[in-house]
Parts: sequence; structure tokens; C-alpha cells
Amino acid sequence: MAPINRSLILLFILVQLFLSQTLARKPHIIDFRSPNLYPEGLVWDPSAQHFVVSSLQHRTLVSVSDAGVAETLIHDPNLPENISILGLAIDSVNNRLLAAVHAAPPLPAFNALAAYDLRSRRRISLTPLPSDGTSSRRHVANAVAVNFKGNAFVTNSAGNFIWKVDKDGSASIFSKSASYSSYPATPNEVYSSSGLNGAVYVSKGYLLVVQSNTGKMYKVDADDGTARLVLLNKELKGADGIAARRDGVVLVVCYKKLWFLKSEDSWGEGVVYDEIDLDEEKFATAVTVGNEGRVYVLNGYVNEWLNGNLGREMFGIEEMRSAKESEEERVWVYLLVGFGLAYFLFWRFQMKQLIGNMDKKTN
Repeated sequence: MAPINRSLILLFILVQLFLSQTLARKPHIIDFRSPNLYPEGLVWDPSAQHFVVSSLQHRTLVSVSDAGVAETLIHDPNLPENISILGLAIDSVNNRLLAAVHAAPPLPAFNALAAYDLRSRRRISLTPLPSDGTSSRRHVANAVAVNFKGNAFVTNSAGNFIWKVDKDGSASIFSKSASYSSYPATPNEVYSSSGLNGAVYVSKGYLLVVQSNTGKMYKVDADDGTARLVLLNKELKGADGIAARRDGVVLVVCYKKLWFLKSEDSWGEGVVYDEIDLDEEKFATAVTVGNEGRVYVLNGYVNEWLNGNLGREMFGIEEMRSAKESEEERVWVYLLVGFGLAYFLFWRFQMKQLIGNMDKKTN
């Protein structure tokens, strides 16, 4: 067998081994133990290299490592009793952890944004969120997004408006656009995700916000609060958490599905290009982007908490992969390998010609 053929066969084998290791890596599944936590919010802290989860049951924020080690990151006994901590956001510029807190009737209604210093783990501020003049039953501080100026945006999932809390702790009603079409919750729907829910800040100066009961997504100007509809997909009904990858892909999750969304015009209009069915029993409520753009959903079993079935000890964070993206990745890898092989053959051909020409000159 010619040396070049042996080289090609060896190279082909090495390429296949590389592809099988790179593209067939099993998704990362993190099971962690934290009795009665019932986490609703999830965020990745890139500086500390761990996840942070909230709790519907305790005044506690928990860090979770890649290995599934759960530790109390912050315990705040000075928060009102029987509150729930929902959405979370990392303010990387100011090294803060932001958390939406809520207490529902029959307790005195309470909605606020708590800010914690990630170095000292002490609370910086607790900012009550103002009413818009309607019933307090229609106020549920849910998701949190933050921009590079330290301004936090908190969605009201029962009243279809967005609060803003600046870095100094001053709160206001920021966006109450008619575009939201006002779908108020009934008095018994304080946790039913009936309005604006997940929110994420995009670096170009706007928020993307999902509306749970309609399947709508809005683009909200982060300066003046004006909103416009960019996606209406009835399949997105129940949408809860939302996150954005650096490549512009947006992830939206509800208890039964994870959707992959993209836009070709800076979210003038968006489309759903892939989806993953989730285990409804695990009741996913949040999605985040970890290292290397990996997508993770939170399995918080919130349905058990809603039904009063307490006592669970184990919860989970699970990596999700788009089948379409995996196939596209495979195609690109093969194209690159093909280009490499072509370049290798061309180089061998050139070298063979060069050696032949040198032999002729020598003779």
C-alpha cells in the first residue's frame, strides 16, 4: 500500500475518533440535593463558575456546582416571612445578584427587588415595587433582567407591566404599553403565569419579554419602555424563563418545552427554529446559558409546591441541545475536515512535484 494511502486512512480514522468524541458527548445532567427548596429561578454566575437558584419555599439562594454540590450562597432572614424568591439576574458590571421577591395573598401582598453583593454576600438593598393603582393581587414580581448601567427590569406576571429599579434603588413603573393588550389575572391566579413573564436584556439596548398566556414575545426599548410585538406563536403559551446566547439565539422554556428562537433583523421579527419536549413532571421554569454557550434548564418540580406536596429533596439542572444545531455542527465539521484533506492532498502533490523537479536538476 502506498504511503500516501496509509496516511489518508490513518487521518480518516483520527477524524472519526475526534467527531465521535466531540459530537457524541452526553448532555450534562446535574442532580443536587436541597430539601424543600423548590427553585423557580436559575442563573449562571460566570465569575464564580457556578449556578445560582432561588427558592419558592425559603429565604435562601443556593449555589450549585457542575458536580451537583449545593451550598447556601445567601440566607436572608430579614426578608418578610413566607415570601418566595423568583427570578434572578447577575449584574456582572457591579458584581451584584438581583432577585425578585413576592408574597401573595392572603398574606400582605409584597413585591420587591433584592440586591446582594456577590463578594460579601450581604444585601445591598431591598426596593419595594410600586403599584400601578390596580389591585395588589395583580402584582407578581417575576423575572429580572439587568443592563450594563445597573438598571434592573422586573416583569409583573399578573399585571402586564414592567418595573424599573435603577442602580441607586429608585423604583418606577417603566413599561405599561398598550401593545401588551392587558390580560389581567383573576384573584386566584397570582401564581398562574398569566402575563409578562421571562425577560432578558440584549446588549443592543432592548429587552425581549415573553407573555405567558398568549405566546407573544415583545421587544421593549430599555430607555423609554416602548414595546412592539416581534413574535406570536400559540405554541409558546405557558412561556416562563428566557435567556440569550452570545450568537444571538434566544431560549424560551415552559414546563413542557424548550424553544430555540432567532432573528435576522435584530428582533424586528423572530422565528422558532427548533424545540425540545421536556419531562412535564420535572416542571422546568427557567433557562440559562453556561460555559461555552451551553443551554441549561431548571427542573424545580414547582407543580408539587403549587399543589402543597412538599418534602422533595432532589432537584436538577439539565443541559439541552438542539438537534438541528447538532446536525449543522456536524456538517460544518465535515466540511472543514474535507477542506483540510483537500489541502493535505494538494500539499502532497506539490511536494511530490518539487522533489521530482529537484531530482531532475540533480541528474
